[in-house]
Amino acid sequence: MQIIVDIGNTDAVFGFYNAARWQHIWRTPARHDESAESYERRLRLWLLEAGLPLSVVKSTVLSSVVPALTPTMRAMLTELFGFAPVVVGPDIYPRLPIEVLCPHEIGSDLVANALAAYTRYQRTCVVVDFGTALTFTTVSGTGKLLGVAIAPGLKTAIRSLFANTAQLPEVPIEVPASALGTSTTHAIQAGVILGYEGLIRSLVSRIQNELDGDCIAVATGGLSGQITSLNDVFTDIVPSLTLDGIRLIGDAVSVGSEEG
Repeated sequence: MQIIVDIGNTDAVFGFYNAARWQHIWRTPARHDESAESYERRLRLWLLEAGLPLSVVKSTVLSSVVPALTPTMRAMLTELFGFAPVVVGPDIYPRLPIEVLCPHEIGSDLVANALAAYTRYQRTCVVVDFGTALTFTTVSGTGKLLGVAIAPGLKTAIRSLFANTAQLPEVPIEVPASALGTSTTHAIQAGVILGYEGLIRSLVSRIQNELDGDCIAVATGGLSGQITSLNDVFTDIVPSLTLDGIRLIGDAVSVGSEEG
């Protein structure tokens, strides 16, 4: 039984994995100013509400793209469960069954996406992750991370408009019926949501063309199912793919330690 933690720029996601499935996934804002004790209280409460004693957790794995929060979460997990988590980073990438491109530059979440896609599909794949950033991570069928493209995420784009434009409101992420916005809300949805549909289609197509068409596309992230008009682009939509990859990294490190 494992606790897997994915710290992103917007949210911290905690997953409880047991019996080959995610039994619980909890999400909370990733706040730089929050203490280890505060996160510990929240995780304790989630486990209590799920009827899970601390003793059932046998391993923890932490991935963080927020350096300021990494020691906080590491200390919290160590204090709560009595053992240190596996922390995903370049020192452990050589133990993985994939070849990581620019290991000291790439985000650990993108490595997790690549490993999960490689393990799940065993063929060349581009993972489109709908998070704070919109990322495109391509991994070959032989396990080589081929490259990454990054754009601002959907919410990031909308919030940027809201924050920097006095008369524009923050709007829900919904596909509008028309590209001709007849209200402020619909105008922003037409520009951002439909614009991002074109961006994603175009970039996935360019990646596939560069690989002579031998590449499937998979979506993940909290907003991966929001633009339903993109469903034909994706072979699969797996919201938990990043957590799956972090778990697989922890498993690979554990097996390597046992063999050593």
